[in-house]
Amino acid sequence: MSDNRKFQRVTSKLRCWCEGENITVYARIGNLSEGGIFLRTSTPLERGSKAMLRFGTDGVQTPARVVWSRVEGQGGPAGMGLEFEGADERIREAIRQLIDEDRPVKVQASN
Repeated sequence: MSDNRKFQRVTSKLRCWCEGENITVYARIGNLSEGGIFLRTSTPLERGSKAMLRFGTDGVQTPARVVWSRVEGQGGPAGMGLEFEGADERIREAIRQLIDEDRPVKVQASN
């Protein structure tokens, strides 16, 4: 798993439905970016698997592909990294809004 990310990731407390071929997982989002998502789950899908993701209060729904997965004990939280595939502009804008809501606000100290 390399760190060749095109988009900044933000941590999130949202949950996500992830529908694979023979399984549906309801998992906590570890982090989120415009390009993909990390889902914390003890039952990750296999690398290369296609999935449909649904998350957010607006019901963002987008296809994705598992680019990596990790089980418990492999050096980090169990879960899977998914790359969004085929998201149209409306979906990308909804994802950007979710990211903006989760992004920490920088407070400037007054002197």
